[in-house]
Amino acid sequence: MAAKRRRDISPEAFALLVRQAIADLPPAYAKLMESIAVVVEEEPSRDVLEDLELDSEDDLLGLYQGQSLLEDSFFASGGTEPAKISIYRGPILRQCESPEDVVQEVYDTVVHELGHHVGLDDDEMPY
Repeated sequence: MAAKRRRDISPEAFALLVRQAIADLPPAYAKLMESIAVVVEEEPSRDVLEDLELDSEDDLLGLYQGQSLLEDSFFASGGTEPAKISIYRGPILRQCESPEDVVQEVYDTVVHELGHHVGLDDDEMPY
């Protein structure tokens, strides 16, 4: 049944659900999102899974890449990559049963990754 659900939500429709989840963020979170690129990827790459020591792509729903606000400094050297949140369509769709579940999971994943942007570790996250 999971494979059927996956075909029911196209990449374009999933991207709309991601935008909806981001639009639903509280204003303070939305302000932080202004400086973060959000990309939708089908699956996490093998390199990402290996770097994070994960065995399955289903163990990773999203990924924050960038320097946290705690690490950011006027004195930091230039040339750092801009902050980016990747949302992984495949793992999320395999976990969710409805578009509403997808929106909630994307919302939770964005908030979790935004937590990394402000310097929280996984054990400090609300999700």
